[in-house]
Amino acid sequence: MDHVIRAIRTGEWAAVKRLRLEALRDPLAHLAFLETYENAVAKPDAFWQERTSTAAEGAFQRQQFIAERLDGEWDGSVTVMVEEAGTEDFLGHVVEHRQGHLVGVFVRPEQRGSGLTGALFDAAVDWCWKTGLHRVRLFVHEHNGRAEAFYRKAGFVPTGVTGAVPGDSGHQEREMVLRRPAEPAQVHRAL
Repeated sequence: MDHVIRAIRTGEWAAVKRLRLEALRDPLAHLAFLETYENAVAKPDAFWQERTSTAAEGAFQRQQFIAERLDGEWDGSVTVMVEEAGTEDFLGHVVEHRQGHLVGVFVRPEQRGSGLTGALFDAAVDWCWKTGLHRVRLFVHEHNGRAEAFYRKAGFVPTGVTGAVPGDSGHQEREMVLRRPAEPAQVHRAL
């Protein structure tokens, strides 16, 4: 792979903004993101600086991973947020488990199918397991079949939980979840 998968750094807010704006211009952005390009581009630099610092390397509640080419350009990103049990999610449901929540999945079109999305997911899920989480979830728009197929391939399974897409009448977001694999049982032998 010609990329390094890593967490963003605090000072990289301009690159975070640039990649997010590119993602929001993607033809499928209306299926993948709850934010519009027009809304995001109007936000001040202070917003992007805070967004970056709260998801940068070493943060505990949120981490954004990027795929960085050898020339320093970014070709993709995924963010994982820690959701605490008892809080309310973006659909208005009460979170039942302390868990990871993957959001903001984007890979440039020319990199799709290259394994880059899988590498980003591996980094995000690994971070969740190292953080002590035992469950990771995401939501997928009911008409985003390509994304849903990838999520299934990555091991996520539908839970049956759905909710109306915020700000969109008539469409649903479907929850999918990945559970941490059980640790191998310790084998004890009598000596």
